[in-house]
Amino acid sequence: MFRTIFNRLNYLFSRNLSSDKEFRKVLSRNLRILQSSLNISIKNPTFYITALTHSSFLDLHPELPESNERLEYLGDSVLSMVTGNYLFAKYPNEEEGFLTKSRSLLVNRERLAVAAEGIGLQNIILYNQKYLRDSLEGMQTILSDALEAVIGAIYLDQGLKVVEKVIVNCLIKPLEYDDSFLTDTNYKGQLLELAHYRKLSPPRYLIKEEDGPPHNKKFTIEVFVGEDLMGVGMGKNKKSAEQEASRLALEKFNARN
Repeated sequence: MFRTIFNRLNYLFSRNLSSDKEFRKVLSRNLRILQSSLNISIKNPTFYITALTHSSFLDLHPELPESNERLEYLGDSVLSMVTGNYLFAKYPNEEEGFLTKSRSLLVNRERLAVAAEGIGLQNIILYNQKYLRDSLEGMQTILSDALEAVIGAIYLDQGLKVVEKVIVNCLIKPLEYDDSFLTDTNYKGQLLELAHYRKLSPPRYLIKEEDGPPHNKKFTIEVFVGEDLMGVGMGKNKKSAEQEASRLALEKFNARN
């Protein structure tokens, strides 16, 4: 099986995709790892090379045909359909609003990044490290986008039945014994909805403090609703600090009821 992949790569590179033998070995290793993790037999390695290629990597290897952005688009559509079918069958008595929100929670960036790590994508994605600048949020985006691109590659290479099995095993099965994925952790969105419902002004977020070196920042952010300070959150980036401040604000609102 692995020899077949290597032979196909040799054919691919014989068409002047790259003359770098070491790079060829890296790609061959990455495909072997991916094939083993997904328990599939790769037919067309080009799909998967593209799926694992972040756009920033093209600066280093412009001879590669394209980045994974188009496959990400396709994979997102396939993922939406498969998870939609799963939720439709699991919750036969729920209405459209519940199903839509549940699908959004099931395939959000954080959960996709965790699933991507579960199959080892963080070790085989091709990207320019300068793009990240030690950003945890940036790595989550690269991982989640790559997983969607890999899903798109599997769909093209293996068909719907196989990609559905991969999605269930990698993303849905780890959560199917409980409803933990239904927990909405977008506290910032919840706070905005609550303020709108109570006819209050939208929440305002202000940076109170920013400490630490560039590779290990720590943000402290305050959230105001009207003139009232409702929460103070801390995090390694602005987004996580805003989410924590929003969570505390929601707790304060609930305590008033």
